[in-house]
Amino acid sequence: MRVVVADDAVLIREGLIRLLEEFGCEVVEAVSDGESLVKAIVEHRPDVSVVDVRMPPSFSDEGLRAAVEARRQVPGAPVLILSQYVEVSYADDLLADARGAVGYLLKDRVIDVDEFLAGLRRVAGGGTVFDPEVVAQLMVRRRRDDPLAQLTPREREVLGLMAEGRSNPAIGRQLVITDSAVEKHIRSIFAKLGLHTEDTDQHRRVLAVLTYLRS
Repeated sequence: MRVVVADDAVLIREGLIRLLEEFGCEVVEAVSDGESLVKAIVEHRPDVSVVDVRMPPSFSDEGLRAAVEARRQVPGAPVLILSQYVEVSYADDLLADARGAVGYLLKDRVIDVDEFLAGLRRVAGGGTVFDPEVVAQLMVRRRRDDPLAQLTPREREVLGLMAEGRSNPAIGRQLVITDSAVEKHIRSIFAKLGLHTEDTDQHRRVLAVLTYLRS
């Protein structure tokens, strides 16, 4: 994978570079501010970018805003937000289109390298991965006109675990149900959300998760 890294903290940035290179990734550029991130994505068109939320000059949400702008200029550019904080102000903008290829993980919760790399590959492949705490805070702002209202409680549980990037077997283990039961719930979710069979399962999965996160 060709990767752009964006983090103003030198130790974290260099640590990510070494980690990614150790596992066979090519870090095509490492930057420390939002403007440079946008330029790097436009120039290199990386397979995925790893982006911190808070960067100069105000150290608030520059990383998120830069990611949104980069995806405006390079539609569907894969972006994995890796932050110490949950910042939801621009998260909806990041999720606004249905292309997927987005993720948001908390640094303190990513304690397993294999888990981090799996999430990175999932985003690079067009999927989504979100920390449970990010999902929880996005859900706080649920609209009255809830597109998920027709889902059963169990289907909501399944969809919530899909939003965390869990595979079907992992969902089954978490909920103590069979793989076939998971597949049945997912087919029902797709049908109730109007996600048609002409789309691929991967695309429908991404669309379902984005509907969940924006609702």
